[in-house]
Parts: sequence; C-alpha cells; structure tokens
Amino acid sequence: MKKAFLFLLLTVIFSRSFGQDAEYSQFYANPLFLNPAFTGTSEAPRLAVNYRNQWPQKGNTYVNYSVSYDQFLPKMKGGLGFQFQNNKELNGLVETSSAYLFYSHHMKVNERLFFDAGLQAGMAYKKLDYNRLIFPDMIDQLTGENYPGQMEQPENSSLVYPDFGIGAMGQYDSYFFGASLMHLTQPGESVFTGDQRGKLPMKITVHAGARTHKLHRGLLSKEFTVSPNIIYQKQGAFQQINLGIYLLEKSLAGGIWYRQNLTMQPDAVIVMLGIMRQRFKIGYSYDLTLSKLANYSSGSHEVSLILFRQEKHNSRKALLIPSL
Repeated sequence: MKKAFLFLLLTVIFSRSFGQDAEYSQFYANPLFLNPAFTGTSEAPRLAVNYRNQWPQKGNTYVNYSVSYDQFLPKMKGGLGFQFQNNKELNGLVETSSAYLFYSHHMKVNERLFFDAGLQAGMAYKKLDYNRLIFPDMIDQLTGENYPGQMEQPENSSLVYPDFGIGAMGQYDSYFFGASLMHLTQPGESVFTGDQRGKLPMKITVHAGARTHKLHRGLLSKEFTVSPNIIYQKQGAFQQINLGIYLLEKSLAGGIWYRQNLTMQPDAVIVMLGIMRQRFKIGYSYDLTLSKLANYSSGSHEVSLILFRQEKHNSRKALLIPSL
C-alpha cells in the first residue's frame, strides 16, 4: 500500500517534471536549446548564459540555468559547441543536470540560400531528494510533528541516461526556418524500475521568422527592423504555439510574444527588452500569466547574456536570427 501511495503521489506531483522540458521564453538568446542546427551560426564565437525563474511566488518552484558556447570552424565547414544545463523543480525536490556536445554542418547553395544540419549528444543526471518527502505515516496525528517513516527508497531516486537530438534549418535572403527533434531515444526517468510511464517524450520544434520590414520613427529618421516569428512545439500530449515580433534599432531591442497552450486557455504574454553591442547582448523578459495560474505563479522572470569574441569569419553569412 505504501509503495502504491508513493507511486500515486509522485505521478501527480511530478507529472510536469517527468514529462516536459524546461521552458525558455528568450528563444533566440538560447539558440542551441532551441535547435542544434544553430551551432556556429554567429559571425563570431558565442558564449550564452541564461537564467529563468518560473512561478517565483511560491519560492524556487522551477529554476533553470544554461551555459553554452559555440563557434564556426571554416576548415570543417561547420560549427562545434557545448552546453551545460541545470534545472531545479519544486524548490529543489527534483534536480536535473545535463551536458551536451553539438556539431553542425553548413551548406551554402548560393549567395541567397543556406542550409544547416545539427547533431546533439550528451548525458543527463536526474535525482529525487527523497528524504524531503513527508508521508502520512511520518506525521503524529495528535501533535502534527514529523518523524522518520518506514518507506523504502525508490530504486531510481537518481539516474544517469544518454540523450540525443537532431535539427535542420535554412535561410533564404532575410527569411529563416527550421525544425528539431530532441530526446530521440525517449529515455526513462521513472523512480520505479520497469515503469514505462516515466519515459521522456520526444520534443518536436518547428520555427520560422523573417527580418525584412524597416520603419522610420518620425522626424528623427531612426531606422527600425521588424522581425515577426512563429514557434510550434509538441512534447507528448503537450502542444504549444508562440507568436512574436521583435523591434530592433541599433543597440536597442524589444519584443512581445503570445504563448498559447493548444489544449488549454491562453497561457501568457511575454515582454522582452534588450541592449545589443558588438561584444555583448543582454536581455530581460517577463511572462505575464493569462491562465488561472496567475494568482499562483506571479509570472516568470528570465535574463540572458551573450558574449562575442572580437574576430569574425567571412566564409559564410551568419543567420539573421533575432537577438532575444
């Protein structure tokens, strides 16, 4: 009975953590996380640092960190990169750390058309802090005090597994498009050995955008670039579509996105602001929750920092992806 109760409890509590990837709102500020084909697509070697605190009102409910580095290698006609991720869920009750290597091959069809294909391979370590769980037999019914229980620890309170992904993308003039498949082997993450419900579903991402429209700001004649974008993602039964637009003006950038869970009500509006320089880009975004979770979540905060080395390569054009 106790084992059945533990199984039911973890199924309810960890339905998100065992079935869905971490979420980032600044999609293009964490390009390797979005699509392995972005590896080596910047004009200079790129270091990206990302932090996200989702639903902070109830403590560190979901906190995600990401550090990645990638660069283009002319002799390989492609790019190499790596990424380290750390995701803490339910105030650290569940924690996942992962490290990945990336490779992409760039194909130049002509001066207007490019294609990239990318691979991702790595390892993930996931653990459940079982000692922090409190079960009914650990509570004194008279005083409410807690004391050690008799529950046996699950077989897989921590586990290590390999993880793989692929991606492809293209650019035609100022239009770009791509798709990626992550968790190709659908690794098992269940706390119980042999439980087939704990598989991590494959994540499908399709994205497209453009940087083609330029506007002028009245008498000051400041030139703005407008970049519309769309991103569709599916993982298991979860489906999500993101519609967004960026406004870029020299060293300043802003954006607004609308996120819709296709099985529920509208999810969130995302507002972004950023500063762009030759050597760095920094951005901040806030997710304004639109669903009934608004009273619980208090939105989400995200910060990104991208650093570039001085030298640039001229062997191919960099993909014209947005800055946030």
